[in-house]
Amino acid sequence: RRRAPPRRAAEAAEAGAEDKPAAEPKSLDCNQVMEILPHRYPFLLVDKVKEYVPGEYAIGVKNVTINDNFFPGHFPDRPIMPGVLQVEAMAQVGGIVMLDADPDAKGTFFFGGVDKCRFRQPVVPGDTLEMKVTLTSLRKRFGIAKMHGEAYVDGKLVCDVDMLLVTGK
Repeated sequence: RRRAPPRRAAEAAEAGAEDKPAAEPKSLDCNQVMEILPHRYPFLLVDKVKEYVPGEYAIGVKNVTINDNFFPGHFPDRPIMPGVLQVEAMAQVGGIVMLDADPDAKGTFFFGGVDKCRFRQPVVPGDTLEMKVTLTSLRKRFGIAKMHGEAYVDGKLVCDVDMLLVTGK
């Protein structure tokens, strides 16, 4: 027999919306982000989380400055934030959502995969990268989360990706 496909987190939330009131979004400052994420300078790529619904989604912010350590080599005459670091920043925002959704995760997570990644325009010094990462599926038993991330600069989509994150035991 075929099993019914798993419901996305958003569909499940809508289905259960009648049962309980919607969670109020909260925010996290840099210190609160560092309490959740194991990353530190120079690899902590989330400055703050401006909107966050635990176990559902988060909107994180990375202020891109000429002082970021990757610009001297990428590229000296035309500094551009590397696309892989944009994806890493979204994974860190996703990690906040995942670690909250799975209390057994113990603070560590890793990439399990990246699909359908598109870079739509360069991110340069002076930009504010705003990243919305949504939990689409969580298999707590296996420590696996599927996420969809979108990054924006001035309201324009600059990168989108589907990610698989795995908790570290």
